[in-house]
Amino acid sequence: MELSALTALSPLDGRYASQTDVLRNIFSEYAFMRARVRVETEWLIALSEFGLPELKNISDHGKAFLRGLAVNFSLEDCQAVKDIEKTTNHDVKAVEYWIKRQVAHDEELARASEFVHFACTSEDINNTSHAIMLKEGRAELVSFLKKIHATLADFAHQWADVPMLARTHGQHASPTTVGKEFSVFAVRLQRIIEAIETVKILAKMNGAVGNFNAHLIAYPEYDWEGFAKKVVETRLGLHFDTHTTQIQPHDYMAELFQEISRANTLFIDLDRDVWGYISLGYFHQKLKAGEVGSSTMPHKVNPIDFENSEGNLGMANAFLNHLAGKLPISRWQRDLTDSTVLRNMGVAFGYCFVGYNALTRGLGKLEINLPGIASDLDGAWEVLAEAIQTVMRRYGIPKPYEQLKALTRGKEGITEQVLADFIQTLAIPDEAKDRLLKLRPSTYIGKAAELARRA
Repeated sequence: MELSALTALSPLDGRYASQTDVLRNIFSEYAFMRARVRVETEWLIALSEFGLPELKNISDHGKAFLRGLAVNFSLEDCQAVKDIEKTTNHDVKAVEYWIKRQVAHDEELARASEFVHFACTSEDINNTSHAIMLKEGRAELVSFLKKIHATLADFAHQWADVPMLARTHGQHASPTTVGKEFSVFAVRLQRIIEAIETVKILAKMNGAVGNFNAHLIAYPEYDWEGFAKKVVETRLGLHFDTHTTQIQPHDYMAELFQEISRANTLFIDLDRDVWGYISLGYFHQKLKAGEVGSSTMPHKVNPIDFENSEGNLGMANAFLNHLAGKLPISRWQRDLTDSTVLRNMGVAFGYCFVGYNALTRGLGKLEINLPGIASDLDGAWEVLAEAIQTVMRRYGIPKPYEQLKALTRGKEGITEQVLADFIQTLAIPDEAKDRLLKLRPSTYIGKAAELARRA
């Protein structure tokens, strides 16, 4: 069957293809091959400038040609590499041979061609390529997270003063404001974004088992570690890892994936909360002409975007958590179990993006139901029991908690009058009594509004 969006095995390349398009230029097989070409050519250029007597400094024209192999790398070029791989059965060696073919007709570069992949193991090329891909992928992901954060912060400020009945254990609890509850998610997300951005993306170029064995046997007088560090950091924009086996240990990947997973877990928490608020009638969802909510019940407007987000972020975390748990483990100096797993980085990011898109759509449809929120709060006068017993504690009234428990716990019909009658019996200063008598569920919100505006 011919591959298309309708026949794709994964929904990321099928149903959700338009939502993951930006990631194809970062995590696809084509993108991986292009990154490898970039690393190989930069290594060759750097070697030519290192002063090796057998390798003359490549001219500006030659350097531009080599860098152009990566900049202009096409799908046809990628297919040519894959065709070579059919013979080599080794993808990195196929890249080396492809580069040598490209420079074969240039006299200067042809002389330098045996220094393509000089002293490198395949993992020198792969780990740096993966690091380049993750650096680009992280930038796209963080940009998405910041847009969601801006929306949450806007909700926090917009609805900072809207009082709302809180629920702990699903039961009526001390009031808050709508904005304060969104501010909690905004502040949490900001911390996670900062954590994601501070992860150092590491790479190594130190040979077959991380000791510069081949480098030093060929040129023992050269500072190969300093050279490799300069290539990794100055030319590729990564952080150099000094101690590795054949593979870069992937600890930074685990850290990065765990932080992204933490963002996703926060969003699942948000999805479920907003889903619940919609169910309570705190929010309506904007209607879109032509959409239906049920195949049989015409009235329904389902919170499907938040459900879609929750489901896809769960898929993302399944991949991210496996990547984080598996990648730092490798038998002895290396095995290949990481190689096949690493090819799924784009899948993990893909499910993140599908989830983020769904959450963004859902948040964009929210319309606050001020009368519904106010009505819910006005029917919960029992939540002022906390306020009353706390003031009683201040003024030494015996067993304040127990008195309010007897008055309110599990009781129906707790009204303003019931509480007012009780307050009038208290032996507390008139100023404190007046403050309690004026208190309403809608005004018992503490610093909620201020906290919301600080998000």
